[in-house]
Amino acid sequence: MINLSEGFTPEEELPTFKPGQVVYHLNYGYRGLVVDSDSSCKAPDAWYQSNQTQPDRHQPWYHVLVDGSHETTYVAQSNLKLDQTGAPIVHPMLNLFFSGIDEEKNKYLRNDVPWDPGQPPDAPPPLPPEGSPSFPPPDSPQEN
Repeated sequence: MINLSEGFTPEEELPTFKPGQVVYHLNYGYRGLVVDSDSSCKAPDAWYQSNQTQPDRHQPWYHVLVDGSHETTYVAQSNLKLDQTGAPIVHPMLNLFFSGIDEEKNKYLRNDVPWDPGQPPDAPPPLPPEGSPSFPPPDSPQEN
């Protein structure tokens, strides 16, 4: 008998979303900002089993800053779509991982601070390159 599964490894699904893209969660209705991704779910089995929806582990998963909160989430690709509203993201860690925004593309500019929710970074994020769009200082008036 021929075993077709022997030595077969399914092709790895590539991430649809890139760091800096704004996404929308299809089940829970929140918007968020992609910080990083994993090629498959890297969370422990206990965490995965407690996940109410339990999407397939063998797909890209994303670390997301949740808009309008202090929360971060770990979300399967199948639960996300690209957000088309163009509305800005508000999150206290935004300036830690992003140095500016490309408003035409509604894409935030990811810096080199590594995503590691268990450890604070050793240094503040680098300044954006000269002449690149950046966030207004926290105490400056913002246009609406």
